[in-house]
Amino acid sequence: MILYGISTCDTCKKALKALQAADHKVEFRDIRQSPLSEAEIAELVGEFGDRLINKQSTTYRGFNEFLRESEAEAQLAAQPTVMKRPVIRDGDSLYLGWDEDVQAALLK
Repeated sequence: MILYGISTCDTCKKALKALQAADHKVEFRDIRQSPLSEAEIAELVGEFGDRLINKQSTTYRGFNEFLRESEAEAQLAAQPTVMKRPVIRDGDSLYLGWDEDVQAALLK
């Protein structure tokens, strides 16, 4: 299982702690230190579309008009921290965020 996020994100910390407590072997990948590849970005955007972009974030609000109007792939390539977090890969399944549905699926 891989958890994509940033080390300063409280939601990522909560998810990581809960998954480890449920005996999952979790690899944490800080997307600042190890940015997503073009193929990974394409896969995530293909799975989640525009939901992958956190439009409430300070990062997104700081985008210039051109970048704000760009495709999600370009936004993530320019600034990985605009990604809604966490993204969790469990085998072939991908999960976005840490809401009740994701917790129910992964903490069974």
